[in-house]
Amino acid sequence: MAIFTTISMYIIPLLLFVILVSAIIKQVPAYETFVEGAKDGFQMAISIIPYLVAMLVAISVFRASGALDFLLEGIRPVLALIGVPTEIVPLAVMRPLSGTGALGVMSDLLAVHGPDSFIGRLASTMQGSTDTTFYVLTVYFGAVGIKKIGDSLKVGLLADICGLAAAIFFVTLVFGSM
Repeated sequence: MAIFTTISMYIIPLLLFVILVSAIIKQVPAYETFVEGAKDGFQMAISIIPYLVAMLVAISVFRASGALDFLLEGIRPVLALIGVPTEIVPLAVMRPLSGTGALGVMSDLLAVHGPDSFIGRLASTMQGSTDTTFYVLTVYFGAVGIKKIGDSLKVGLLADICGLAAAIFFVTLVFGSM
């Protein structure tokens, strides 16, 4: 274990040193290149703001309108048949939309049910096995001007569904059901 601590302590300074030495060897102006990259990154951040605001408004409307509660009531019987707690559905719905929103839902689940409960373990595993698909498509694809996202959306949502199914399967397998 001590070797990993030592390696992790020196890896970033070593990486920076290798980058600087490489820049010197290739005669690349490292500082100027860094500043230019920072400018581009700042411009990218500015261009992302409208997409980010639109996504956050859409999430707020989805929750405030009662659509999430309506969805929960509609799928409650199906989830009961397969042994999935309905408390986990808001996280499953929120995770593809917003990482921060999903983290808030997960925090609520952990506060209510505890981190060592079936729901807590399932929420934690779901958080790690899925991605913020709509956020990625909206913000990053929008920032670089990609308009046709159909196939990316399908694959991203399929990956989220697979991640959710795997989380439910493995948490149930390892820790038992509710």
